[in-house]
Amino acid sequence: MIWLTMKRILLETKWGAMSLVALYVSILSGVVLALQYDEAHPFYSAASLDLLIPFGSFWRSLHFYSSQVFFLLSMVHLAAILDGRGNRLSPGRWVWLIASVPLALLLLFTGYVLRGDATGESAGLIAENICLSIPLFGGMLNSLLFAVTEEGMKRVYANHIIGLGVLWVIFTWDHLRRYRVGLSEHSWFLLGIFVFSLLFQAPMEPIQMGVFHIAGPWFFLGLQELLRYMQPFVAGVMVPLVFMISLALLQTSHGWGKSARLFAGSWLLLYTGITLVALGR
Repeated sequence: MIWLTMKRILLETKWGAMSLVALYVSILSGVVLALQYDEAHPFYSAASLDLLIPFGSFWRSLHFYSSQVFFLLSMVHLAAILDGRGNRLSPGRWVWLIASVPLALLLLFTGYVLRGDATGESAGLIAENICLSIPLFGGMLNSLLFAVTEEGMKRVYANHIIGLGVLWVIFTWDHLRRYRVGLSEHSWFLLGIFVFSLLFQAPMEPIQMGVFHIAGPWFFLGLQELLRYMQPFVAGVMVPLVFMISLALLQTSHGWGKSARLFAGSWLLLYTGITLVALGR
């Protein structure tokens, strides 16, 4: 009974519209921050935003939390599409939507890296090492996405504000063009994000001497834990890739969909467990 109630809520709530509202807030607040951000001095630039611009702490928190909400609601929206009746997407359109998931994750991830604090610096170096572990074209991929060691935050900054966002729109455009979102219809949702951003400041963690373990972003913790036991290519590329393939197969026929659903659910449970282990360190 509880599952049926949760499923009905999942189908009836306009998660996609809410995720777009959060995206609009993230973009607008990001523009305010980008006008003051200097990629040559990432930590100092991000930390000084609180002092240099009016309500700087609020704008930084608003961008941080609205981005988190956008990603989480987008994932719920995908789940609602998957469980919907009469509005299931064709396998081709579904694959395009699934391909946008790693792009959204990279957008969220590069935002952490751009802070230049303990979490951002550590996450950036780990991501760079994972890219370099990929045979043949790992160096090219790293040069395209990160290149933190060689260029600092320049490449990450360009991808965060332009490159990844443009790619995400390309992959989701066929889906996005079907939506018409009115901000007035989500006034309480907007108010909730604003109030939460006023009450809770976005994290900023200065690098401290003598600290040997730095936890990455919440969605990165499981992968960070896997890197303790596996090679970077296996933990950072193959394990997430297997999950993405299972998601892409969810709406296929001939029994593949049910098998992929079972595998994806098992993967999520296992990754959640590994994340909890990482949180306990």
